[in-house]
Amino acid sequence: MTAKSFLFATWEGGGSVAPMLTVARRMVARGHRVRVMSDACNRACAEAIGAEFVPWTRAPSRPDRDPASDPVRDWEHEGPAGLVQVIAKMWMGPALDYARDVMAELRREPADLVVTCEMLFGVALGCEAAGQPFCYLAANVSLFPMPGVPPLGPGLAPARNDAERALHAEIAGGVVALFDSGLPALNAARAELGLSPLAHALDQAEAACGTLLATARAFDFAPDVLPPGVRYVGPQLDQPTWAQPWTDPFEAGDERPLVLAAFSTTFQNHDQVLQRLIDAAAPLPVRLLVTLGGSVPASALRPAANCRLVDSAPHDAVMAQAALVVTHGGHGTVARALTHRLPLLVVPHGRDQNDNAVRVTERGAGLSLPAAATTDDLQAALRRLLGGPSFAKAAAALGEAVARETAESPIVEALEALVPVREACCAA
Repeated sequence: MTAKSFLFATWEGGGSVAPMLTVARRMVARGHRVRVMSDACNRACAEAIGAEFVPWTRAPSRPDRDPASDPVRDWEHEGPAGLVQVIAKMWMGPALDYARDVMAELRREPADLVVTCEMLFGVALGCEAAGQPFCYLAANVSLFPMPGVPPLGPGLAPARNDAERALHAEIAGGVVALFDSGLPALNAARAELGLSPLAHALDQAEAACGTLLATARAFDFAPDVLPPGVRYVGPQLDQPTWAQPWTDPFEAGDERPLVLAAFSTTFQNHDQVLQRLIDAAAPLPVRLLVTLGGSVPASALRPAANCRLVDSAPHDAVMAQAALVVTHGGHGTVARALTHRLPLLVVPHGRDQNDNAVRVTERGAGLSLPAAATTDDLQAALRRLLGGPSFAKAAAALGEAVARETAESPIVEALEALVPVREACCAA
């Protein structure tokens, strides 16, 4: 195998970073030349895996993960309005800046393939303008509507009749319209770079060599036939380098079931939910470990006697001892819990979390509650999950399949196979 040069491009979007770095590490281990372009706050993590780090200079670049530096603040907006904020402020609004950054880096040093998260439309159009082969690496189920898969947003189960199929088609149209809210900025950037306008923002994906979905086919509501160029490559689940070593904070010999509460590493105004969860678990015969992930300060919470708060911990080590995981529904946490065959209580706060939740509940591997769930609601769900063996059995069955796809991921070979298609990618 001849070593190739890969440029990975991502943004500080919480769960979008760790899977990209996992894949970048694997490419480094394979002997390839790897660079990572991202926000300044991700420098240490990128360099820890042996990659060269290149910060955004024109495009937004967060210096840290503090909520005060978040330019989007999507938690302040209900439903689709939050997605519109992300589109306007990160995904398409600064598209020209992302494009110019990646084009400048490619002039400094060419790459055989650019690997970008599907959310950075500017990276894609920059590659298109430069004649640079690129592919998408999605750290979740597909954000873009895909035939045969329920459209993302409200957390839909697969359509079972004509009425549901019609509803799904209508919602998918709404998703396209939401992305098109950023079309004027995207087309203005394309014009600046000498590219023709698009009819829809999602048409930008046609310039990609392929789309790799870093999730398990067994987890997703996967269609029998995937669109051309789309491939499942399994969850990418390295531990983040910033996770602190795990020391069990509970007394030795404490045999009460361990419940792990792992919510978002980006602030989603979820401190109140965490407090209600702590209160719900307080009278139960459990040990509750809350990993804060740097998004909520410990001072914002009042832990009960059976609760411990830690800023971070290696979730694989904790989950090896846990009986249940409570989470906001980020794809990485859900997938990791399933690889440990653990049932879940999912409390979505937006983004793709409703859709991850329904993929759990449809398989009987857990329960889901809204973010406004009361302490009594949360306690009742905890009792059901801890006392109902059917949830553990379903989680074990689904988790076995997810773990297999994780362990057997073809991601390295898939990226290497995309490199020789330079002429095909750039023919347009």
